[in-house]
Amino acid sequence: MALTRTRTALACLAAFTAGALTTPGTAFAASKADDTALMRAVDVNDSLAARLAAQADAQRRAAGQAKKQAEQARKKTEAEARAKREREAKAAQKRASRSAAEARKRLTTWVRPVSAAISTPYHATSSLWSSGYHTGTDFAASSGTPVGSVGRGTVVQGGYDGSYGNDVIIRMPDGMYTLYGHLSSINVSVGQSVIPGQRIGLSGATGNVTGPHLHFEVRTTQSYGSDVDPVAYLRSHGVSV
Repeated sequence: MALTRTRTALACLAAFTAGALTTPGTAFAASKADDTALMRAVDVNDSLAARLAAQADAQRRAAGQAKKQAEQARKKTEAEARAKREREAKAAQKRASRSAAEARKRLTTWVRPVSAAISTPYHATSSLWSSGYHTGTDFAASSGTPVGSVGRGTVVQGGYDGSYGNDVIIRMPDGMYTLYGHLSSINVSVGQSVIPGQRIGLSGATGNVTGPHLHFEVRTTQSYGSDVDPVAYLRSHGVSV
């Protein structure tokens, strides 16, 4: 009986001793496992935060780059548009200058009165003319051929004029007068300004004639008897006759 009690006591002591020795170690191990899990969770959170921060930074950089590119594209578009406007303005100015130069040239260029050959020269002699000689130059133009002013000027006479038939007299910029006689019709009126080559009428056979032609005369005054050589006059103004 006493032996049984002793064995029981020893068993209890061993159990107590074993419990006292093993319980703190188990608790420490559990605590360490919890710390490890917490650290892993913190590491995961830190890694996720870092990735999110990196993504946000990349997005900011991308947005900044996109804004910069958009600004560059806007400036490029504006520069191209400005350059285009400048080119168009220069081209328009050049066209205007060319047109103005051409207009000045048209106003200052002298031309033949009609597209026809000379048939009777200046100062040819004949009883056909009261003065005994030809006071102008005749061009062999058939009836209805357009007749134009040889230069810029102002119409001072237009109508029927005796032996000249239907004629037009124009005062030229140099103070001389040009006469276009024997016209079948007149297309200008007194006081009208004309430019070189402008049609003033059509050739014909009115007045003292033997057939249709244009009588072209140059005078120092508007009156008869102040004639000069028409061909020499035209050539002095650069006209090939």
